[in-house]
Amino acid sequence: MADNNNVEQRELTAAEVNEQRQIKRDKLEALREMGRDPFVEETFDVTAHSKDIKDNFEAIEDQEVAVAGRIMAFRRMGKVAFVDMQDKQGRIQIFVARDNITADEYQVFKTYDVGDIIGVNGVVFRTKTGEISVRAEKVTLLCKSLQVLPNKWQGLKDPDLRYRQRYVDLIMNEDVRETFRKRSKIISTMRRVLEEDYDLIEVETPVLGNIAGGAAARPFMTHHNTLDIDLSLRISLELHLKRLIVGGLDGVYEIGKVFRNEGMDKNHSPEFTSMEAYKAYVNLETMMDLMEQVVYKCAMEVNGTPIIKYGDKEFDVTPPWNKIDMTEAVIKVTGIPFDKIDSDEEALAAAKAYGMHFENESEWTRGKLIAEMFEDYCEDIPGFLDGPCFVCGHPLEISPLAKKDPKDPRLTRRFESYINGWEISNAFSELNDPIDQYERFAEQQRQLDCGIDDEAHPMDTDYVNALEVGLPPTGGIGIGVDRLVMLLTDSATIRDVQLFPTMKPEGK
Repeated sequence: MADNNNVEQRELTAAEVNEQRQIKRDKLEALREMGRDPFVEETFDVTAHSKDIKDNFEAIEDQEVAVAGRIMAFRRMGKVAFVDMQDKQGRIQIFVARDNITADEYQVFKTYDVGDIIGVNGVVFRTKTGEISVRAEKVTLLCKSLQVLPNKWQGLKDPDLRYRQRYVDLIMNEDVRETFRKRSKIISTMRRVLEEDYDLIEVETPVLGNIAGGAAARPFMTHHNTLDIDLSLRISLELHLKRLIVGGLDGVYEIGKVFRNEGMDKNHSPEFTSMEAYKAYVNLETMMDLMEQVVYKCAMEVNGTPIIKYGDKEFDVTPPWNKIDMTEAVIKVTGIPFDKIDSDEEALAAAKAYGMHFENESEWTRGKLIAEMFEDYCEDIPGFLDGPCFVCGHPLEISPLAKKDPKDPRLTRRFESYINGWEISNAFSELNDPIDQYERFAEQQRQLDCGIDDEAHPMDTDYVNALEVGLPPTGGIGIGVDRLVMLLTDSATIRDVQLFPTMKPEGK
């Protein structure tokens, strides 16, 4: 059997992996018999990290440092060894010589494995080959790895295994670690823009509720044993946040998980992160400005440029963004003159003549047809929604929480923003007329009860009551954080930007 510290340029067989795992356990038992159980270690005083040492070498050369991290590779040459140690900033070489740490300690050190976590006290220097390193004066085993890491040539590439064992994925793939560093920066930048530029405060609202509202989606259901009631996981953050505006918190936002019991693909996950923000006394145009500033400043923070490179495409997110009217887009693509069509019957006849087929024809209104035709015929046109752009003028029937457009009450004061053909955000001048809201909820509830639309918005009488108390004119927006991170990190799927995406149990 080859020394398990000498990584081979091939995948190990299952038998070899099991043998190496047993060798690691045997080494652990030997350490324990020597009174060196690594799992009793509690602390190590780290004073420096790999990148900082390299970036500031001239200032700290010959100085003592304490570093800690995971052994990623060994290279032994008689009485000396070179270790590639990985910490949170990257990798640095550790030079370990028998004469520096004593012969007895060197014998123990030679039993350490790739994957073990060590603490090193030593001096910063540059080797004869020019590599900045730490010359070890003391090496402490802080954790014994009992698993076998993928070798450095093959790495961990199987997507399913990467998502299931994200902890190994993060160890082996620097680009994955960088993606999640950028995700953290994106969210912190978002918070800074919302708080400093728009005077919003961060709040937290319930995940469990009696009504799944604020969006058109199917919820996950659960049951509370003590209260003996069914509850749903939230599908949106919206309605509780607007209740806070009613209560006098004039600007609020929340970044949190929402849950939708629906399909999965590269852009959809049953559990995802949303940012929703609401501000009193502002309108849709303020939300457009907020959207532009959030994306622009996040791009500048993580990539240093307003040009988003995604695959072979580029998108300049410098404000202002283009605006597209939904009805005008449908007219342009289909040739159907919806600007001259007023009745539902005429709209349905025109859509059927264009080639659309319908069940429950009586349920199809002019507005629903415009929205459906935009989705079917406009969204998939290559480059049409590459953007960044705002799609505006959504029909009333598909926007139960948005104000009517005073210029055309068949439409609402709403936009959706798109980049790369993906919907990134949804925003309204919020509906604050309680009578209008009740009537829209009643129609949505009718469609839900009749089985016409199983994602229709249910009646929420408490929210209507909140509107009766009085919601000031308010602008609101919801941003899909995961999709924004995908764009800014050039990630192929939503699972690549979620640390622990939803997975089937192994073997199913």
